[in-house]
Order: sequence, then C-alpha cells, then structure tokens
Amino acid sequence: MLEQILDFIHNYFVTEEHKGTFVIENGYVRDIDFLISGQYFKICGSALNDGVYKYPASNLLDEEFSGEIWAMAVPTAVIKISKEISDWMDKYGDVTNSPYSSESFGGYSYTKAQGGRSGGNSVMSWQSMFASRLNAWRKIS
Repeated sequence: MLEQILDFIHNYFVTEEHKGTFVIENGYVRDIDFLISGQYFKICGSALNDGVYKYPASNLLDEEFSGEIWAMAVPTAVIKISKEISDWMDKYGDVTNSPYSSESFGGYSYTKAQGGRSGGNSVMSWQSMFASRLNAWRKIS
C-alpha cells in the first residue's frame, strides 16, 4: 500500500539515488552500505523486484540487474496514514472495488458513497478519502 500512496502523491522522499549493477542473492540485495535498518528503499530497473521495500528486505527474488536503488526518508506521518488506508481497504475494499454502485435483493439494499474530485461522480476510494491528508506531501508531476 505504501508504494501506491507514494505514487499517488508523486513523492518517494528520495534522499539518494544509486545507479549501477546490483545482485540479489538468497533474497537480499548484496553490497549496499547506504541503507540503514528500517529505512525504506525503491528498486528501479529490475526484471523481478521493482518496488518499495523496508531494509533489510529478505523476500526478494534472486537476480542481477542494472538499475537504481533509491534511499528514501518517508515521514512517520505518511507511514501512519498508510496503515490507516490499509485498515480502511480491509474494511471497505470489497465494496469500493465492486462494479455495482447499488444493489438490492431480498429486502436489503445499499448504495455506495459517492465523492471525490470529479464533483460526486466517482465512487468513494482510498484516494478520495485520504487525499486531503496526503496533500501536504504531494509533488506536482
């Protein structure tokens, strides 16, 4: 979820970009001394492992790739909001991902909440629910 949020706000909080050839062996990135335990990082240019991880990530797929590893400094507040969004998605994700905006059967009916930036024409999503709280970190793309 954190990667989706960072993509949504166009901000990965990159502190350093390291370009080169990297080896992932036994699930770990070898020979990277620029990350500290608990720090987030992004792998770019990998055939198997592109994405955001927390160091030391141990579940990567073994490969050698030429690309980039970005050291990141994600604010604690963004990480907390990420957890809130994950909890919100656990609770409402099935409903928001449903192709139906309303349903009725056996005396029961419901209508999805509408909202968002398009003047009430879109289905409520984590983006529309949490956008105002994430805007402080948004970068213009």
